[in-house]
Amino acid sequence: MSAVFSDAGGLRNNIIVVLSRHITAEIIKPMILGITLLVVVFTGYSLAIKLSEAAQGEIPLSIVARLIGLNSLIAMEVLLPTALYLSIIAALSRMYRDSEMTAMNVAGFSEGRVIRSVLLLTVLIALLVGAISLFARPWAYRQSYQIEADARTEFDIRKIEPGHFLEMQDAKYVLFAHSVDKQKGILREIFLQTDAGSADKVQVIYAHEAVMPPAPAGAERTFEFHNGYSYLLDTDGTRDTILKFKRLIIPIPGIEQDNSYRRKAESTENLSHSTATKDIAEYQWRLSTPLATLALALLAVPLSRSAPRQSRHSSFILAIGVYIGLFILTSVARNWVADGAIAPVPGIWWVYALPLLLFAALLLAPRWRWRRR
Repeated sequence: MSAVFSDAGGLRNNIIVVLSRHITAEIIKPMILGITLLVVVFTGYSLAIKLSEAAQGEIPLSIVARLIGLNSLIAMEVLLPTALYLSIIAALSRMYRDSEMTAMNVAGFSEGRVIRSVLLLTVLIALLVGAISLFARPWAYRQSYQIEADARTEFDIRKIEPGHFLEMQDAKYVLFAHSVDKQKGILREIFLQTDAGSADKVQVIYAHEAVMPPAPAGAERTFEFHNGYSYLLDTDGTRDTILKFKRLIIPIPGIEQDNSYRRKAESTENLSHSTATKDIAEYQWRLSTPLATLALALLAVPLSRSAPRQSRHSSFILAIGVYIGLFILTSVARNWVADGAIAPVPGIWWVYALPLLLFAALLLAPRWRWRRR
């Protein structure tokens, strides 16, 4: 008799293991599809912005792919929890509609075991999200800031679009060219306006041709003009000077390296020692992303409940509403901490108590209904 019970217990354990793997597989399938679609959409959006900047001559086309890759890495701390949350909703709600969940409950696979199966996958995703948020995110921001800074210092005359005004170095230089020979790097029918190093004088140069010899990044650049006129205009209109030239060289100082403080690129360790409210908000945001992943995944389990043959849209509408609400509350709390309206404790942590309370209420709701009967 004991052998019979032992075999029955072993069979039950095997069934539980098989069902746990089944639930995990059903979640992973839409998750892979979901993260792929989210990355494609985000990449397309980033590509449109960066190509626009490249078309305007702000950054070279050669670095667009690198910047998009770094931006996509940064976005993964949000895209991964989102894909996991929606995948749990999609997988479990389908199982409810197809009565799979009812059959699993009959086999002794309760909702608690469903939560346990979901948690095994969620913990792995949460650890990955935490690593991205704490380490990869600041690294990616540092790289992208450096790439953009280097690109803007390496000014290339071939990036100038004919018929458009181009401002350089915070409008210290305004350039206009009627035509551009991009193969030879020659501007034709060109105007250049500078402040002439004085507050009361403006220099305007017109030339038939101009070139910019290559120079190392950050070094002083020069414009070499051929056959034109240089107008040194007095803002008071009393001492204007006109100079005709065959060759004129105008130095353009190199752009100084930007060493300004950027908290998004600061290491997590440095932020942990900072007392500035904005740094505290950034630090708490990085720490909270794994918690947000866990909270959303737990909440997705009871939100997936649906009656057999119920519309698939009902679960998603409610789930998306909850997701948007949590996202808005987190953003508001983060801004409050950054502005000093809320102390570092409770900081942004109180926001995550709300989905956990909602999770507990949804789990207890069926029991309350059963007791009423």
